[in-house]
Amino acid sequence: MKKYYYTIGEVSNLLELKPYILRYWEKEFSQLKPQKKFGGNRRYNPDDIELIKKIKYMLYSQKYTIEGVKKKLKELKQTGKQFEFDFDSDKNVKKQSILSELKEVKKLLTNSK
Repeated sequence: MKKYYYTIGEVSNLLELKPYILRYWEKEFSQLKPQKKFGGNRRYNPDDIELIKKIKYMLYSQKYTIEGVKKKLKELKQTGKQFEFDFDSDKNVKKQSILSELKEVKKLLTNSK
């Protein structure tokens, strides 16, 4: 059974983000507006979670700045385009990073002999 609302703790665990980051993003991104219940408890719906995933991906994987993410989200809204996660590109970047680190380790090991 699919849930309609999630607490900040559940979203934090699900997306591996600290609650303070989610609260900060609420201030930075006007599109992110979880419902607040009595006592200020946040309730995130599935659309909120999808938006958080997009923000996280652009910030952490694509290395956008906060301002860059804001521009991209605004652009997507204006054009009506859907956001696409480019996991293949992300994988290639990670592969290249790992390969360069391995080459550095090999160089260090070779030079230490």
